[in-house]
Amino acid sequence: MNEGGRTLDNIRVLDFTHVLAGPFCTYQLAVMGADVIKIESAQRPDMMRINGPDYDLAKQAMGLHFQTQAANKRAMTLDLKHSESIQILDKLLLNADVLVVNYRRNAAKRLNIDYERVKKINPRLVYCSMTGFGQTGPKADHAAYDNVIQAFSGLMAATGTEEGGPTRVGPPVLDYGTGAQAALAIVSSLFQRERTGEGNYIDIAMLDAAMMLMSSSVTDTAIRATPPARPGNRSVKATYGCYQTNDGDLMIGAYTREQIVNLWLVLGQQTKAQKAMASSQQNLDDAYDDDTRTLTEVFKSKSAAQWEVILNDADVPAARVRSLDESLKEPQIASRKVTQTVPSPSMPNEQVTIPVAAWQSEHSTPRANTAPPSLGQHTVEIMQALGFEPNQIEQYQQSGCI
Repeated sequence: MNEGGRTLDNIRVLDFTHVLAGPFCTYQLAVMGADVIKIESAQRPDMMRINGPDYDLAKQAMGLHFQTQAANKRAMTLDLKHSESIQILDKLLLNADVLVVNYRRNAAKRLNIDYERVKKINPRLVYCSMTGFGQTGPKADHAAYDNVIQAFSGLMAATGTEEGGPTRVGPPVLDYGTGAQAALAIVSSLFQRERTGEGNYIDIAMLDAAMMLMSSSVTDTAIRATPPARPGNRSVKATYGCYQTNDGDLMIGAYTREQIVNLWLVLGQQTKAQKAMASSQQNLDDAYDDDTRTLTEVFKSKSAAQWEVILNDADVPAARVRSLDESLKEPQIASRKVTQTVPSPSMPNEQVTIPVAAWQSEHSTPRANTAPPSLGQHTVEIMQALGFEPNQIEQYQQSGCI
């Protein structure tokens, strides 16, 4: 891999976001090389600074939920409610390429970071607004978190079992999915700017991102007017589901006819393999009950780890169900460099392991270089770069503006 320049080198991002979706978006830009300036109020910083399972770190405003998406960023304090903040804000805007905000529209306007105002200062700016429901529609002014959007979107109702009822997806997948969609939209707009010289306004909604993450279910439901059933760990095919082995759970993913045939052959079920070869898609689905009984019995004979090797060797997708701590120890995870370590900002001589990005490339692989910043760590440095004199910076500090 080439460790030279990265895709977004020399791109400056003003990060006015908090919680998860917005900071994750700007974090993805940061690991692609952008200079991301995280701007927070000293009185009301990003709430993720005081969240996470390590309460000692949370007390230091370096909560683990903050650290997981703050590497490579610089941190600046600026109270946008302060009367003098406008002077600093406008200088920041003149030197920026991207602004990301996840305040609702009225709040952004009160804080002088609404699109109508900032585009007059910097017409080349790519402005990305991230909210729960977007800037249009009857719910545009309603607040939301990941769990609320899961409930509103239909994702929660499609998760779990029919017996157990709707179940929230554990990790905040809509926060991170929204952040990824936003990063894609921003990079696309920067590419467009290279052609046209013009900035752009982007309106990202968590609800819209939820629809994208359920694309096939959305299409099926729109055509059939029937919402998806809650499948639990099974699907319409017996060969695509979770089974008990003699020591744990095994998920198999034989979905194509070839995979189903390979599954039956490796399990010694010659008759079922021959039948699958001649079956239509509907016939394969209709065999669910009989196939389930066979698979339930067969998989009890070995461990999940043994079956994983046997099935993978037969080109049948399968995996022992692992907990996350087990997965993080897998050589496959290490080989992909999806997680990297950075120096801990609050624990001397310690390293923090963080996810970075879900892709690699020949010339510009994302990477985390610097530790998550403490609150306002780079304020003076950034102010000096904007042209403010030491006595001016001191006055701003004394007034509570920065």
